[in-house]
Amino acid sequence: MGLAKLWKYSGGLLSNLAAVVHHQHKQHFVFSCFQSPSPSQSRRPISWTCICGFMLFALGLISLFTGHVASNVEWYSQRIVKRNWFYKMDGSHRASIDIWKSRYSSFYYGCSERGPHFTERGPHFSSAVREQFSNGYLLIATSGGLNQQRTGITDAVVVARILNATLVVPELDHHSFWKDESDFSNIFDVGWFISYLAKDVTIVKRVPEKVMMSMEKPPYTMRVPRKSEPEYYLEQVLPILLRRRVLQLTKFDYRLASDLDEELQKLRCRVNYHALRFTKPIRNLGQKLVFRMRKMEKRFIAVHLRFEPDMLAFSGCYYGGGDKERYELGEIRKRWATLPELSPDEERARGKCPLTPHEVGLMLRALGFNNDTYLYVASGEIYGGEKTLQPLRELFPNFYTKEMLAGEELQPFLPYSSRLAAIDYIVCDESDVFATNNNGNMAKILAGRRRYMGHKRTVRPNAKRLSALFMARDKMDWATFSRKVKSCQRGFLGEPEENRPGRGDFHEFPSTCICKKPFNLSNFTSKENKYPISRRNPTVSESRYRYLSNSSNLEQRSSQKFSEGSLRDRHGSLIDEIDPDNPLSD
Repeated sequence: MGLAKLWKYSGGLLSNLAAVVHHQHKQHFVFSCFQSPSPSQSRRPISWTCICGFMLFALGLISLFTGHVASNVEWYSQRIVKRNWFYKMDGSHRASIDIWKSRYSSFYYGCSERGPHFTERGPHFSSAVREQFSNGYLLIATSGGLNQQRTGITDAVVVARILNATLVVPELDHHSFWKDESDFSNIFDVGWFISYLAKDVTIVKRVPEKVMMSMEKPPYTMRVPRKSEPEYYLEQVLPILLRRRVLQLTKFDYRLASDLDEELQKLRCRVNYHALRFTKPIRNLGQKLVFRMRKMEKRFIAVHLRFEPDMLAFSGCYYGGGDKERYELGEIRKRWATLPELSPDEERARGKCPLTPHEVGLMLRALGFNNDTYLYVASGEIYGGEKTLQPLRELFPNFYTKEMLAGEELQPFLPYSSRLAAIDYIVCDESDVFATNNNGNMAKILAGRRRYMGHKRTVRPNAKRLSALFMARDKMDWATFSRKVKSCQRGFLGEPEENRPGRGDFHEFPSTCICKKPFNLSNFTSKENKYPISRRNPTVSESRYRYLSNSSNLEQRSSQKFSEGSLRDRHGSLIDEIDPDNPLSD
C-alpha cells in the first residue's frame, strides 16, 4: 500500500471510528470510558483521551498489517517530532532534502565570544592570569594522530584555565603509528595561537630557564583518567601543580569531560575553530587544491576514506579478503595487546565497521549524487590499493586526490603524515559536501567545525542500518535501495536540527557555540527570491582571503558578519580567515 493511500485510508478509518464512538456513546455503549451517565447525573463530554487511544490503536493495526510505517519509523519520526519554528513555517519537511545544502543553515551562526567580566551576580569570566601570578606551568604531551592531538590541545587550554596555570605550547606525539616528527610549530601558527588566546590563558613557548634551574626535582609527570571532570583537576591535579610548580600531563587525549560550563565550552570553540590555524605553507597548498577543484566544477564532494590497514585491524572487521586478509590484519592487531577478541559479523551488525570505498560510493549515488559529480578523496594508504578503490572510481569517474592535484608541489610534505593530513583537512573543510566512511576523530572534528561554520552538508553514515541494506542490496531493485538509503540517512546529513544539547561528543556537536539568528518572517518567506547569492560558490579571491588574511580582530568581525545581516550561504567556508587543522589519522 502506498504512503499516500495508507494515510488516506488511516485518516478515513480514524474519522469513521470517532463518529462510531460518538454514536455509540449516545446509545449507552458498554465501554466504561464512554458509558452513558444515569438520568440523575449530568451528561459528561466525550473523553478525548479515549478517542486518541482508539486512533493510536487503529494506526498500530495498520502498521502491523502493512509493515510500511514500522519499517520507516525513523524517517517518519523526522516529520512527527517537535521541530524548530522555521521547519514549521513553510511545511518544507514534506519536501525532499537538498543533497547539496541545508535550507536552514543561514538561520544559525557560530558564537563563541567571551562572556562579560562581570554579571549581576559578580565576577564571571575574568581575563587570563598573568604568568608571574599563575599557579605554575602546565606541560602537555598529546597522543595519537593529528586530529586526536587536536582534541588534546583544545582541552589542554581549558584545563590550564581551570587550574589558573600558564600553558606551555603542547608537545606533539612523535611515537604513534604514524611516526611523524613534526612539532607544533611545523603544523600550527604558534604566534597566532598564543596571541589569539591571550585574554583566556597565558601561553608560553617553554618554561623559563630560571624556573627550571630553581627546581630541586624534574617536572612531575602524571596521566589523568579519561573524561575527567573539572573537580578532579582542582582536587587531584592542582595540589601537585602548586607543590611542584611544573607539571606534565601525558597521553593527553579526551582527558576532559565533554559536558562543561558554558563559558568553558565556548573557550573550546575559540581554540578549535579559531586559534588552531595551520602554518602558511600548509594553508597555501591546501587552498590551491580547492581552487583547482572549483576550476573544474563549482561544486564538489570531499570524501574521507579511513580504510588504512591499521584502522581495519583495530576495528576487528572482515572485508572478504580470505586467509590473506585475516593474517595481515591479525599481525597488525597484535600491536594492541589489550584489544579483545571480536566477532566481525557482530561488529558489522553494530555499525562499528568502516564502510568500504564501494559502499561509500553506493551510499552517495543512492542519496542522489550523479556520476558526473566531482569527488575529492582524502585518505592515507588504502588497504588493497587500487583494486579497493576501483568500484568507487567507476561510480564517480571525476575522482581526484591531493597527489593528482598537487604533483611536485606536494614533495616537501611527503615525509610528514600530519602535514599531508592537514592539507586534506583544508579541502574537506572547503567542500560543498563532506562524507566519511567512519565515525573516527577526523570525522567528528570536521563535522563539528562544519556545523559551527554554517551547517555545511556533512554526511555521516548510519552504519548500523546501512550494513543490513548493503548485505541485502542484491535482493532489491535500485529504486527501492535508494529509497531505503535516503530513509536511514535522515538525521545523518548535518541538518541544524541534529545539533541538540547533550547529544554525542562536544567536538562533534558543539551546541553551546551555535546560535540562532533573530527570526524575521518576511525575510524567511522571500528568502529564495531575495537572496540569489545563497546559491553562489566562493570566488577565488574570497577563498584566498578567508585562508590567507591575518586579521587581528577576528571575533569582532565574525560577530559583525551576522549582526549586520551579511551572512552568506556559500558552499565554501562561512567565516573566516582562520583555518583549523585536519588529520586523516585518528
